[in-house]
Amino acid sequence: MASCIPSMCNQGKALLITDVFPPQTGGSGRWFWELYRRLPRDAYVIAAGTHPEQDAFDASHDLPVVRTPLSLEDWGFFSCRGATAYMRLFLNLRKLIKQSRITHLHCGRLLPEGWLSLMAKLYLGLPYVAYVHGEELGLGLLSRQLKWMLRWVIKGASLLIANSRNTESLIASRYNLPSHKVVVLHPGVDVELFTPAPRDDLFRRRMGWSGRLVVLTVGRLERRKGHDTFISGLPELVKKIPNVLYSVIGEGVERARLEALICQHQVEPYVQLLGEVADAELVRCYQQCDLFVLPNREIQGNIEGFGMVLLEAQACGKPVVAGVSGGTAETMSIPDTGLTVCCERPGPLMDVVSCLLSDSALRERMGMAARRWVVENFAWEKLSQRAWPLLFFHHHGTGLISP
Repeated sequence: MASCIPSMCNQGKALLITDVFPPQTGGSGRWFWELYRRLPRDAYVIAAGTHPEQDAFDASHDLPVVRTPLSLEDWGFFSCRGATAYMRLFLNLRKLIKQSRITHLHCGRLLPEGWLSLMAKLYLGLPYVAYVHGEELGLGLLSRQLKWMLRWVIKGASLLIANSRNTESLIASRYNLPSHKVVVLHPGVDVELFTPAPRDDLFRRRMGWSGRLVVLTVGRLERRKGHDTFISGLPELVKKIPNVLYSVIGEGVERARLEALICQHQVEPYVQLLGEVADAELVRCYQQCDLFVLPNREIQGNIEGFGMVLLEAQACGKPVVAGVSGGTAETMSIPDTGLTVCCERPGPLMDVVSCLLSDSALRERMGMAARRWVVENFAWEKLSQRAWPLLFFHHHGTGLISP
């Protein structure tokens, strides 16, 4: 995809440091892929984490991506093992920084990428901009060391880019930041890829969706996503909507617990755990489902910072339901395109879902409004124009910092 932004090499060259990048799945990785492929190729290099399928993926695009190990078992720095691990990653990055003549950094997360960027600022004098997704702010509640590291990374950044107003509010209040230090840049959606489509009975039959009202969830299988809340509420929902089917796309550490929960509630005929699917299959699932639900909730400070999957579903003309925690409300126009509900327990969620599944005309109206809403507000072409000056004209300051 050609950039819609003119090349401006005199602004220097940025290095985006991100462990999560396609083909690895994850909202932040998709955000960076969609954003940076719309920026001038000579303006940046991407230091991306390694993945078993990286060679095939990297052969399919022309982005300046350099694969380098970026994952750490423990994000803490202050141990012999932690310091050694960070220094090993930093030395690899330093070589890339010198070879590519990097002048400033973009760190994909506050940790661990932010700590590596802080090291580059201290040792090499390079300023950095940091992306903030929301969920990582909960790390400070779990560990004093990580809390201390977060504070240094945040204070050292030239600019913090929050994925939602909710994330902006959280980081500004917790760290007492001036208003100019944090800006909101919502993730977007590819409105040419994620589009509405007519009902496809052949696809639905292949998926086992024939004659079913399909509720779709897309996301990693982790506790804050709330899959367990929906599964626990299915016995009551089935009484109202006997042909409901809960279809889940994604993998993660919660799979075994969710499988056990499905057996416990005896709802095997009403749940599909599809695992990860290819992008083309994902789009068709969005297009052919009846309702999209992200039953997220807060777990020990871990929140859903935004929810790109909610944009993708709406772009495909589907109404959405999400939990009230985090920044999910910013993805929709309530109540025209979607609804938020407390997902701490199944009852309120099931009430909303049963209401929408019982009213096909309402779902159709909301779906049409959802498509318009996303095209007008979250198309990547518009968002990349706003991102350009934030990412390439806001790098200033060098040298040491004091938190």
